[in-house]
Amino acid sequence: MVVYRLIEDPIFPHPDEAEPDGLLAVGGDLSPERLLSAYASGIFPWYDERSPILWWSLDPRLILNFDKLHISRRVKRKIRKKEYTVTFDRAFESVIANCARKFRPGQAGTWILPEMIEAYLKLHKLGFVHSVEVWNHDGNLAGGLYGISLGRVFSGESMFFLEPDASKVGFSYLVQWLKNREFHFVDCQQPTDHLKSLGAEEVSREHFLQMLDEALEFPALRGTWEFMDGEYEMITEALS
Repeated sequence: MVVYRLIEDPIFPHPDEAEPDGLLAVGGDLSPERLLSAYASGIFPWYDERSPILWWSLDPRLILNFDKLHISRRVKRKIRKKEYTVTFDRAFESVIANCARKFRPGQAGTWILPEMIEAYLKLHKLGFVHSVEVWNHDGNLAGGLYGISLGRVFSGESMFFLEPDASKVGFSYLVQWLKNREFHFVDCQQPTDHLKSLGAEEVSREHFLQMLDEALEFPALRGTWEFMDGEYEMITEALS
C-alpha cells in the first residue's frame, strides 16, 4: 500500500495513484491554493479529528448530469406551493455550521472540523465556495448545502435539512440555476442513497477526469451568486 505524503508545494500525485478505496495522499494543509489545486485535479479532503488531513479520489465517482435530476411528486408539490424560499450566498456560515452538526449514520462525529470550516470560509470570501439556503415562511433556515465551483463544475460538499425535503428543494433550484449557466455537471464525490435518489450516477474515475478537464476549460463563476430578474419564478415553474 502506497499513500503519498504531500510536500510544501500545493501539488498532488495523479489520481490514478490512489489506493482501491480512493485514498491518495496524507498531510499538507487546507490553504486556498492547495484546495483549489486538489479540486482541479479531481481530489478532495475528508478526514476526522483523529486523523491527519487525508486526500481522496474515488473510483467510481458519483456525479449528477442535469438531465438526470429526479424530483419526486412530493417535492414538486412543495415547490409549486412555495413552501420554501431559496437563496444563494446569504448565510454561508450558518449553512456550513448546520452541515457540521448533522448526524450521519455510521459516523462518529463530523469531518467538517473547525479548521475545515475556516478553510472553506476563506474560499467563500474569495468567491469559489457557495451556499444554498432554504428558508421557511417564518424566515428560519430549513435546510441548505454548500460546495465549490471551478470552471463549469460544482462540487457539492455537504447538505442538511431541518424540515422535510428542504435540502432537496434547495438542490433542485441549484441544479436548474447551474444548467441555465451552461455548467456541465455536479460532482457529488461520495456515493449516498440520498444523492442517488436525486438522479446521481456513478462513473469511472477516468471518465470523471475527462469531464472535469472539459469543464475546467472555462473560467470560474466567482463572486456572490444570485438569481437574475424573473429567473426565480421561471425556475419554480420549470421544477413544479
